[in-house]
Amino acid sequence: MYDKGEGVVEDDREAVKWFRLAAEQGHAVAQFNLGAIYDKGEGVIGDDREAVKWFRLAVEQGNADGQNNLGFMYDKGEGVIEDDREAVRWYRLAAEQGHALAQSNLGAMYYNGSGVTQDNIYAHMWWNIAASLGNEGAKKNGDLVTEHMTSADISKAQSLARNCVQKNYKDC
Repeated sequence: MYDKGEGVVEDDREAVKWFRLAAEQGHAVAQFNLGAIYDKGEGVIGDDREAVKWFRLAVEQGNADGQNNLGFMYDKGEGVIEDDREAVRWYRLAAEQGHALAQSNLGAMYYNGSGVTQDNIYAHMWWNIAASLGNEGAKKNGDLVTEHMTSADISKAQSLARNCVQKNYKDC
């Protein structure tokens, strides 16, 4: 409530206090939110290492938002040493839970060849899936990558996307 200013005056420091109480008791969403606050520097001095600490606690419980954000931290080298392979690992875990932003981020990793072998077909596949879940950036990126693909490549990517969705995003 304090974080969003719902029913009370927005107060980031008070939000941190309450998130910390819940996070220290193992509440994954509170751990994620605390990590996000430290990442953004809201209510506290921004501290990427502290953000990583809280995201790690959330991901230990399978929190997809935390997995995506931890992937981002590795992707950008914020609070950790930049490691594209590690970023891909965390993005993939969140993507397998149907996390559209992680799926889009995974598409970007394939498109750029960051942490994985560059592959427009897999980039298109992940962006196609993320776009189907409402991620607008993925739709735009999927349109962009098609300019570098043959119609056979696009057809293969679409087939892979359908199969991936049928497998609930596992082993894609």
